Amino acid sequence: MSESGWNENEIAGLTAKVAALKASMGKVIIGQQEVIDSLVICLLAGGHALVEGVPGLGKTLLVKSLAQATSMQFRRVQFTPDLMPSDIVGTEILEEDTATRKREFRFQQGPVFTQVLLADEINRAPPKTQSALLEAMQERAVTFAGQTHALPKPFFVLATQNPIEQAGTYPLPEAQLDRFLLRIDVGYPSEDEEIAMVAATTHAGLNDAPAAMDVATLLRLQALVREIQIGDHLLRYATRLVRATRPAESTVPMVQKHIGWGAGPRAGQALVLASKARALMQGRLAVTRDDIAAMLLPVLAHRVLRNFEAEADGVAIADVLAALREHIRPD
Repeated sequence: MSESGWNENEIAGLTAKVAALKASMGKVIIGQQEVIDSLVICLLAGGHALVEGVPGLGKTLLVKSLAQATSMQFRRVQFTPDLMPSDIVGTEILEEDTATRKREFRFQQGPVFTQVLLADEINRAPPKTQSALLEAMQERAVTFAGQTHALPKPFFVLATQNPIEQAGTYPLPEAQLDRFLLRIDVGYPSEDEEIAMVAATTHAGLNDAPAAMDVATLLRLQALVREIQIGDHLLRYATRLVRATRPAESTVPMVQKHIGWGAGPRAGQALVLASKARALMQGRLAVTRDDIAAMLLPVLAHRVLRNFEAEADGVAIADVLAALREHIRPD
């Protein structure tokens, strides 16, 4: 680490900031600790997250609290069938100089020009609008009328999907789903958590999440994630897990029977990067097998496609990945 310009005191300070970030969000978000952990991992890795959950589970509050705790600018866009690409990325407007009467076009930035963007119900917008956002996610820039406009750093998108309503939706194509580092499932809270949630929100209301770090610290943490060590045997293990999701070359019987299409090379990159971020979040400077195992589902859940037989038999992606993890072992 020292050879890359890092020292032990700075690393210790940065890892303490990660713990403070989780604690700050925990003051606002009741329960959902696994979801908070996944969001923090995704943020540290510099990726984007796709969140699935029924309405009313606090997804907006979750993302808003993350922005508050990291001192980042936050915007929310409700995706609807009539939403146009210009409503996301921006458009040019014709302005007239009152002194010279000269007219010229000026680019007016859209809501994508922020640091934390909540794309609510992304599957309700038509493919053209979805593509405009996903291009910005990938390129970290917007090109309009031949001019490239860089997005702020860091740039984090959390897109939500409602898994129970499919009427009037435009499902994201697999190639676009691959742009998300993690897919995070938000479930119902426990009874005690729900009681605490109802009590907190019907009394005096929730306060904002206190700031736990600034943007400069977050950027430094994202750089540190890239320096986390991973052994060659674990790198090979992560790659073998991804390759084993492809039915044509997999030796896992459940994959051969129930998977129609496996994950591509980007999944291996995502698995290693997310594992590094998880290690740092837990205060470690090296990836372990447990990190890879823990990140397997959120990294691959949206990148591996079940076939018709799996859907007919009610076989979930989580079941296939569990069998994959049991069958593929590190050297």
